[in-house]
Amino acid sequence: MAHRAVFVLCGPGGHTRHRSSYGAVGLDLDLLAGPDTVLPFLAGHVREDDRYPDDMVEAGVLADRERRLLLVFAWEGPIASPRTRAATLELLRRAWPGWEVRWLYDGQSGLRAHLGLPAQEAESAAYPCPVLDVDDEELDEPDPLVAVVTVGGDRCHVLAAVEDHPVEEGAALLDRLRGAPDHGSHRLYADAGVHVDPRRRRVGWWLTAARAHARDVAARRPGWTVEFWEDRWTEHVRAAGGRFAPPVPDRAAAPADVRGEALERWSGPRDDARARLVAAHPRMAVGQGFAPAVSARRAADARAVIEAAHGAAASP
Repeated sequence: MAHRAVFVLCGPGGHTRHRSSYGAVGLDLDLLAGPDTVLPFLAGHVREDDRYPDDMVEAGVLADRERRLLLVFAWEGPIASPRTRAATLELLRRAWPGWEVRWLYDGQSGLRAHLGLPAQEAESAAYPCPVLDVDDEELDEPDPLVAVVTVGGDRCHVLAAVEDHPVEEGAALLDRLRGAPDHGSHRLYADAGVHVDPRRRRVGWWLTAARAHARDVAARRPGWTVEFWEDRWTEHVRAAGGRFAPPVPDRAAAPADVRGEALERWSGPRDDARARLVAAHPRMAVGQGFAPAVSARRAADARAVIEAAHGAAASP
């Protein structure tokens, strides 16, 4: 299964676009190696001719050397988990000193807007996330993949965060949740959330990942006030009146966990996966969307940057 990622590298002469069929998983950990290692690594991916559709791109980067600007988005990984998100972003800023690091909540459509390219038409239909039962096994996980929907001060529904964000359903969301299991409250982590106040006709929503055209969802609720809280789940906590109360991330453990994952990611050299496949299966058609090789020296440089970023983040 593909995990598509796109990389835009900008300089005085314009920009180049690169792609990876599998690079979305672990992209946040790759970026923690810092610009000296990451920029040549991204440039080593195949140049892009035709763009992937916005809603098929799971992660992406725009790196502008001249402006020292890094734009990032991803659907998964420690940077998209509420438990480790703040820690990952802090380490990323330490690993890219002097650069402005910004999150793109609207994914590749945000990249298009930044580059001044024409917008891609958004899908009109939403694909609803399944509603979970109160005893669903996903809720046994310490970091469940869920979206929380609270309605007024009365109801709390928990959905599997595997399809579109619940806010994209518009008015149909409340109709769908009538009679759905009421969890009373949710006190675990969540990846996304919506608070609906039917009496005041107000909606607030947030996410830790990215959704193409995320800033256009207000059009799905004409006559309502729709507020986008970006990744500020604490706004949901305040609005929900105790029905959503996730743990506060551990300020010491979270950076250490991210550091450990990043060091494992850059633990040693990586081979050229495409060359290996071509050699093993000379008659098989092999695509171009594989990552380039990583040398032992470059991996060691990456680990040094990760350690330095963690040390700087831990310093008072």
